[in-house]
Amino acid sequence: MERKITRELLKDFERNMFEDEKSKATVEKYLRDLHCFVNFVNDRAIDKGLVLEYKAELAHNYALTSANSMLAALNAFLRFVGWLDCTVKQFKIQKKAFCSEEKELSKAEYLSLVRTAENKNNERLSLLIQTICGTGIRVSEVEYITVEAVHRGEAIVSCKGKTRRVFIVSALRKKLLQYTKENRIRSGMIFITKNGKAMNRSNIWAEMKKLCKEAGVSPNKVFPHNLRHLFARTFYGIEKDIAKLADILGHSNINTTRIYIISTGAEHRRKMENMRLII
Repeated sequence: MERKITRELLKDFERNMFEDEKSKATVEKYLRDLHCFVNFVNDRAIDKGLVLEYKAELAHNYALTSANSMLAALNAFLRFVGWLDCTVKQFKIQKKAFCSEEKELSKAEYLSLVRTAENKNNERLSLLIQTICGTGIRVSEVEYITVEAVHRGEAIVSCKGKTRRVFIVSALRKKLLQYTKENRIRSGMIFITKNGKAMNRSNIWAEMKKLCKEAGVSPNKVFPHNLRHLFARTFYGIEKDIAKLADILGHSNINTTRIYIISTGAEHRRKMENMRLII
């Protein structure tokens, strides 16, 4: 019997992911990645050889980290439908000793973005940037920053099947309370669109990009998740407690947290220069 991916199978897989309490963003990404495979297959029957062809195609067109992410989605689907003999191994990637300076957002650049937003009289964006960077939340978790949470001084965040407390420091709490008062936001989400809906990744990203030129920051560094990385590096620089940082960020695997605290090549070079081993 030929194995083919049908619309019904994809719907069943989507339903199963939601039942497993996968986040909406994860479900959307998995389905998006699966559609790439469906387009590649082009109505051919699925077998191991075809999946290996697809794997080779991914290696040719994507960075290996992206390819592995797409293979993870495909393998999850193949396991779900019981086609275990078609699953493939991910690419082996050597762990980076340090991250790219072209993509890492510095504290000075972060402050420049905040000031630029303020100069443009975009108080909402200025506070949003500070909230993500000052709490370490994911952009998808911004909806949990509510008036009630600010009054309590902490937000209860539910994401990826886990619940954690996110503290809102006093300086940020004061700014948010003033903002809600001035904008007559008496309850519920603080960062909302004109239609009253939660701001999402795409409109936050778009607003941040508009600051780049005036702030003097490379667009390659300006995206919401980089604020979370800056929070992680700053926290680790003070505490040196990776287990505690993993808890704060909501990571199940501490190896994920390690990615967040990798230093830049410049910092790596500076430390080597300070070793003074050359006579």
